[in-house]
Amino acid sequence: MRALIDRHIEAEGRGDIDAALAVYTDDVEHDVVGFPDGVHHGRDGARKFYVELTANFRSETWTERRTFVTDNAMILEQDMTGTVIGSMFGFAGRGRRITFRMLHVFEFRDGLISRENVWIDDTAVIAQLS
Repeated sequence: MRALIDRHIEAEGRGDIDAALAVYTDDVEHDVVGFPDGVHHGRDGARKFYVELTANFRSETWTERRTFVTDNAMILEQDMTGTVIGSMFGFAGRGRRITFRMLHVFEFRDGLISRENVWIDDTAVIAQLS
């Protein structure tokens, strides 16, 4: 589980959408709470989110605060640092580097990620960009 998550987050940081999606099941449920599009289903649905994300944000580092593991799920509380190269939550980034908290809930099936639920501290993002 850990290796899949690391591959996924590292691919996001490189802007490699195909590699980020490669760790998902075909019918993955991808839900980033607070983003306008809501829940996406399947790799093609998730791709829409990652096209938008990689056009606007480059993740650089993440520091874990807490990790919780079950037989088929992993929950990560982390601080994410990256550069907003476009806009985020309606605010222009102008290349600013920001840090914000995230909570990821990953579920696994057949050796792949079958669900990713992400909670972002959008208040911290907005405060740094406004």
